[in-house]
Amino acid sequence: MKKMKFSLLIVLSGIFILASCDKNDDNNTEEIPDESNTIVDVASADENFSVLIDALELTDLKDALADENAEYTVFAPTNDAFSDLLTELGYDELEDLPNDDLKEILLYHVLAGKAEANEVENGYYSTLADGPQDGYTLSMYINMDDEMINSRASITATDIMADNGVIHVVDKVILPLSLSGHAAANSAFSVLEEVVEKAGLSETLNNSSLSFTVFAPVDDAFNQLFTNLGFTLDDLSLEDLQPILLYHVVTGFLPSADIESGYVTTLSQIGEQFVSLQVSLGDNIILNGNSNVIIEDVVATNGIIHAIDEVLIPPEVVDLALDNSDFSYLVEALVKVDLVEALRDEGPFTVFAPVNSAFEDLFETLGVNGLNDIDDETLENVLLAHVVSGYFLSSDLSNGSLSTLNSEKSLTINVDNGIVIDGDINVLLADIKGTNGVVHVIDKVIVP
Repeated sequence: MKKMKFSLLIVLSGIFILASCDKNDDNNTEEIPDESNTIVDVASADENFSVLIDALELTDLKDALADENAEYTVFAPTNDAFSDLLTELGYDELEDLPNDDLKEILLYHVLAGKAEANEVENGYYSTLADGPQDGYTLSMYINMDDEMINSRASITATDIMADNGVIHVVDKVILPLSLSGHAAANSAFSVLEEVVEKAGLSETLNNSSLSFTVFAPVDDAFNQLFTNLGFTLDDLSLEDLQPILLYHVVTGFLPSADIESGYVTTLSQIGEQFVSLQVSLGDNIILNGNSNVIIEDVVATNGIIHAIDEVLIPPEVVDLALDNSDFSYLVEALVKVDLVEALRDEGPFTVFAPVNSAFEDLFETLGVNGLNDIDDETLENVLLAHVVSGYFLSSDLSNGSLSTLNSEKSLTINVDNGIVIDGDINVLLADIKGTNGVVHVIDKVIVP
């Protein structure tokens, strides 16, 4: 009996001890945190990226790339890539690079979101580096056919995964590009690059203190122009090229979101005046009625590029009408009485151009169905009454009389409240500038 009680006591003691241990274990248990594996962790674990980590620390970007709540694609330069950069820029140490410049360079290697190699296509990508205008970041060009970025850095390894994104390795530090730099970085702009160089405008389009919008023709556009005109780039002089190239350039930063239908002033200059470029909006942006914007918003350090599929030629006054569908009746009338070539003369001319609705009102007033119901002599006299010999901007007009190419018709001009002709004809849009004159848009046909 005593032996049985002793055994029972041992069992109870054991239960008590086990219960006490379980209770202590419950009180002392700590959760083991998940191991961090961010982009910074992955790079830090690889000695080939030690300089990159140093650079991130210098610029206070390390924490941003370690953010587990974000996703990034990082094109990571190796230590050798940074060594080459310092040699290229003439610096001995990473710390010698201005911190703001280094930060911009690093951000130029980062895309928002996670893009594995099979998701990257040939084209332009927005980096995290600030562009010249708020809300727009610098673009890089990736060509996956030869695995190159900006025709400078080769992608040597891909798809190194992290919890907050992916790393692709590059063998050169990628530098932000100017307008000229972007032309050189994409082989589709090889002719444009040659044209810029031959026209002596490389330095201008590299100037970081200026800002431009460039409508950039692709190579196919230039090749088609040369075929149509029967010459090559070698046949064109600097004097030939500069007005054409500058006709593709607008002062300031003009992203596609800010482009509106109408006319913009280019840098192509005739005398003291700058030639106008027509813009119309539809499914895409169309210039001068024919050239389509095929790539939008390539952001450079000193401006923005929109690629186009047809080279723009600075227009004469008659071309300003030919290129704009709002003047289709005017163009039809000019063709009908053979005045198109006359308005290609050296001039200069000032043309008061009626819109289509103005002709429709005329047809109703005359009780005719269209231009074919008006004899050529009458139509020619009407058209000549819209043309003044000389270059008259809106600022040059004053109250008084203005002679036209119709010797029997002068225009009565009043500028007290806008520009009014003959008492009831209003100028809707003034100062559209061509190479041989200026056009003012009016809301009624002038009848001699």
